[in-house]
Amino acid sequence: MRLLLVEDDPILGNGVEAGLKQAGFTVDWTQDGKSAQLALETTQYELVVLDLGLPRLPGMDLLRWLRARGSDLPVLVLTARDSIPDRIHGLEAGADDYLVKPFALGELVARIRALLRRAHGRSVDSIRYGNLELIPDSLSVQRGTDTIALSRRECAILTHLLEHRGTAISRARLEENLYGWDEEVESNAVEVHIHNLRRKLGADLIRTIRGVGYLIPREPA
Repeated sequence: MRLLLVEDDPILGNGVEAGLKQAGFTVDWTQDGKSAQLALETTQYELVVLDLGLPRLPGMDLLRWLRARGSDLPVLVLTARDSIPDRIHGLEAGADDYLVKPFALGELVARIRALLRRAHGRSVDSIRYGNLELIPDSLSVQRGTDTIALSRRECAILTHLLEHRGTAISRARLEENLYGWDEEVESNAVEVHIHNLRRKLGADLIRTIRGVGYLIPREPA
């Protein structure tokens, strides 16, 4: 899943970016509000982690701009302002959650996962499909008593296809979900990951829709 991190503190930003990538997310990091605005106009994200004290465009103004466009993209606000009126103000402006600095990286990851679950209508992290249970947090699929390990990108593709089951997803969209700005996209990377998922989980799980993309049926066979 591709996230946008908007944080102007280079030390904190570096640490959060590294931690979120280690947790399995694809992360783009901007250090001012205007750059974040451009990123949101040109790239599709699953969630925004937003600091409020930003140069060029304050975080609260960026949040209002995002909601004024009609976007329901989940936004988790990071802030040093820990008063109740400040939190109420941020939530009323459209924030979905609030985390006060300093914070533990583990709590940030847990809150992000909770917001993503809510956005996709799930109450738990795992995703069930037929006799499979995808557990993104552990990069694995449980099938009966068997545990099948996945790579980070295999897990990201499978998660995206399961969350949009019944809809064909293009290779370009999957690439956008897998690779951040600083990562080089290999020409056949998606095909290789799809091949590996079929080898591990069965050839019939992911269908190729010629000229469109890849699809997992809404209901298992």
